[in-house]
Amino acid sequence: MSNSQYLEYEPYGGAGPYVDLHNAETLAYGVYAAPGAYEERPPYDDPYRPAYEEAPPPETLQLPKPLFPQLGAAMPAGTDGRAARRRRARSAERQDSTVRRLLPQALVVAFLAGGTTAFVAEDKAVELNVDGKARTLHTFADDVTELLADEGVAVGAHDVVAPGPGATLSSGDEVAVRYGRPVRLTLDGQRHQLWTTAHTVEAALEQFGVRAEGAYLSLARSRRIGREGLALDVRTERAVTVMADGRARTIRTNAATVAEAVEEAGITLRGQDTTSVAPGSFPRDGQTVTVLRITGTKEVREEPIPFDVRRTDDPSLFKGTEVVERAGQPGLRRITYSLRTVNGVRQKPRRTRTEVVREPRAQVVKVGTKPLPRSVRGADGLNWRGLAACESGGRPNAVDPSGTYGGLYQFDTHTWHTLGGTGRPQDAPAAEQTLRAKKLYVRRGASPWPHCGAHLHG
Repeated sequence: MSNSQYLEYEPYGGAGPYVDLHNAETLAYGVYAAPGAYEERPPYDDPYRPAYEEAPPPETLQLPKPLFPQLGAAMPAGTDGRAARRRRARSAERQDSTVRRLLPQALVVAFLAGGTTAFVAEDKAVELNVDGKARTLHTFADDVTELLADEGVAVGAHDVVAPGPGATLSSGDEVAVRYGRPVRLTLDGQRHQLWTTAHTVEAALEQFGVRAEGAYLSLARSRRIGREGLALDVRTERAVTVMADGRARTIRTNAATVAEAVEEAGITLRGQDTTSVAPGSFPRDGQTVTVLRITGTKEVREEPIPFDVRRTDDPSLFKGTEVVERAGQPGLRRITYSLRTVNGVRQKPRRTRTEVVREPRAQVVKVGTKPLPRSVRGADGLNWRGLAACESGGRPNAVDPSGTYGGLYQFDTHTWHTLGGTGRPQDAPAAEQTLRAKKLYVRRGASPWPHCGAHLHG
């Protein structure tokens, strides 16, 4: 049924108001009501009001009054009672239908008004500065950690976030992220692995607390530091004193080596000149370096190398007897010495080179292992001690001035060998010499000792 079918209605008998549909007020789209029900609309029903404006609380929904209050009142005489009841029933149905249509729409309007208020309250305007690049954004994050996660900003152990990751966010806050950059810093010869959030070499040095005034820098101060970092060599200005030729010179330098500092002091090293500390070492602040003026020569000396003695057992020789089978020969060593004077003072010779000119040859000695006989028949009872005292003064190694005779009993070499002796008689033990002398006496009597033989019986 259209609106015109029940709004253009003239009461029974022509009594009551008449509604002109052509001049009636236009209603908002989707709202249906009897004329007169929305003569004055509340402001929250304005469909063009912005959603973020706070809506007033909805008023209590008022049911529309009957369009024709005279219906159901006293009717003119003669009116049919059944027709009046039908008209009242149709009017009640129309009022109930209008209520059912208006109630859901009023609830939706109230919900949207409350939701918009909550939406606006949670939204925050925040400035996010990531490594110097700032931007303003709207966020629903509760804290800094949630904001960085929402924006896809990852931070590491060496990065700096201000305020801290757990700080609560409010509208108007500023959040700054500074990425850490590795710096391999060599400061005055000492190596360090550091991290900085600075973007330039100069700013990094300030952050490290390094005094750059008068310092040597391997990179320009304005050099930018990328995320990959860089290597930087810094040598600060130091005071170094150089002692040379009886004079002290103090300079301020950022030299890398002692040799460079000495050169900056106007001192020249010549020949074997050197310094009291290694020329290639790093000069320290307050250090004193002494220049050593060196002159020197070389001296070559030859020294003998002693030979070894090797002994071998010989069962053909009596015990205690040693015979040199091969004489030893010493070797020869040539040694080079450095003779220096340092600042006019002669130093101890220093060996610089050793060369073997001739290897030594070992001496070979035979050692007797044959047991000595206890006696010689016919000669044991004689005074052999007296004979030895007369011939050699009782010395087993005695040798006459001519070198022909030797030993206790002054044997010549030929006679000694015929008696079974080896080598020289003066090299044999005293017991063996006495044994050979007894054998000689058995063969020839006392004639081998014409002057001292009488002592044998004395």
